[in-house]
Amino acid sequence: MQDSIIQCIEDIEKQILEVDATGQGVEQAVDALGLSCMQLSSAGVVALLDMLKDGITPVNNDIVSAMLGICEAHKKFFFALGGLLAGSADALAKIKKAPSTPVVEESEEDAAKAFEEPPTAEAEPEEEAPEAKADEDEDKGKADARPETKTSTSAIASIRVATDRLDRVIELVGKLMVTYAVIAQGGATNMSQMASSLRELDNVISRLQQEVNAIRLVPLKQIFMPMHRLVKSLSQKIGKKLDFDVKGDDLALDKTIVESLNEPLVHLLRNAVDHGLEDPEGRKAAGKSETGTVTLSAWRKGDSAFIQVRDDGRGLDPDRILAKALEKGLAEPDKEYETSEILQFVLQSGFSTAEKITDVSGRGVGMDAVVNAIKVTLDGDVEIESELGKGAAFTIIIPLDRSANEGIVDALVCKVGGDTFIMPSRDVVEIYMPRHNDVVQLPDGRETVDVRGEIHSLLRLADLLELTPEIDNIEMAQAIVVRVGDYKGAILVDEVLRQQQVVITGFTVPVEQIFHIPILGYGMMGESDALVIDAEEMIQQFQERIAQSAQASLT
Repeated sequence: MQDSIIQCIEDIEKQILEVDATGQGVEQAVDALGLSCMQLSSAGVVALLDMLKDGITPVNNDIVSAMLGICEAHKKFFFALGGLLAGSADALAKIKKAPSTPVVEESEEDAAKAFEEPPTAEAEPEEEAPEAKADEDEDKGKADARPETKTSTSAIASIRVATDRLDRVIELVGKLMVTYAVIAQGGATNMSQMASSLRELDNVISRLQQEVNAIRLVPLKQIFMPMHRLVKSLSQKIGKKLDFDVKGDDLALDKTIVESLNEPLVHLLRNAVDHGLEDPEGRKAAGKSETGTVTLSAWRKGDSAFIQVRDDGRGLDPDRILAKALEKGLAEPDKEYETSEILQFVLQSGFSTAEKITDVSGRGVGMDAVVNAIKVTLDGDVEIESELGKGAAFTIIIPLDRSANEGIVDALVCKVGGDTFIMPSRDVVEIYMPRHNDVVQLPDGRETVDVRGEIHSLLRLADLLELTPEIDNIEMAQAIVVRVGDYKGAILVDEVLRQQQVVITGFTVPVEQIFHIPILGYGMMGESDALVIDAEEMIQQFQERIAQSAQASLT
């Protein structure tokens, strides 16, 4: 019997070691360990197992060690059952059979937490047989030496990368080293050879940047998959029948974009199920099938990604939305609005009221949070389509540019008060040289500038950073017009020196928590470094000051 048990366990261990070596066959190994047959009431644990079996969570040393540990526990368990361990009968006699507890249907909020909480867990201590005490002490020592880690609730900690892509990166790094050696050995004696080598160096760096950017791509399946459980839990809770269809989850986007999409999609799906779809009786009365349909789809077109949440429910009523917008003071009574403009009111902050269960207020819950996450964080947009009685669709449109918070980006190098600063080009609309009559000072001390007939708030970077500008004449200075979401502002600097690619790196210490200044990090330009201006934070601070001034004037 002992040999049979050892043989069975060794077969499973071979499967696990093969998974460690090849990265394939994870699902079979999980099934062999019996993990797939466990009755789990936690959506988080189910989602973690599904992500491991589907290949979304990469296999690492910790996972392999844990699986081998389960094999060892299985072996000890079978040895104890067979009386092959000394004192096993006494150990088994101490085990109290726990009463079976019914599986509690988890709430919609708990289901949402399945992918909002970090995928970490602490093992509960279990009572072990005396013979396993030495192993327990050894494991405890290892656990004490393990550093504690804290994972962000939405950050993607790891990315699976194809080996051929890594091979291309290694090849490009090799070419980079060879080209550098040619330049270093050639010196300035052969200028034509040096020019050729510099062109080759620029080409290799560009290709290397493209490959590294491609490595950062992760499939939308990583956040789409847990949405199944969210939709299922919510539909069961409110008693609605629906089919949830997911399309385009294999679309790969930059990890920063995927991380930021999680919360908006939760809001949109919750509203589609709870307020978009009718209940079975309402659908039958409207001549529809009792089972509704909610579709989550994604596709790419040009340089933009589109993520859409569509339902075949009651749709949005433009008349009721306009009436509510007039009541809230968001719409002008004398203005004629197109249907598309009316639908956009549901995205306004403060549009929803405390009234429960109305088509309009229900659709507005949380929508301002969606807009803030999409427009401010991702520089995207939200479009709404609706046909009364037939359904509605919310489409998130995201430009596929890399986040300006890290990596290699195009930027403007400017000068303020004798110091050099960097402004990421992603936020820049244009550069303008204002005239005296373009600038108007408002009674509250703020300034505006007229840029070809369009009025923007004027933000003096020198004043904000408490510097002394080198140029007092505003007609000799330059204004960088930036756009953050729907808001535009003009940032006044002494001079814009040039545009170039820079490497943006965050601070090693939490500077933003110590100093409340709009600095993103520092940018490396080759010959020198410079601080990177965070246009988004600058605009936000400016708007906060406006709100505080308005509140102070009222009191």
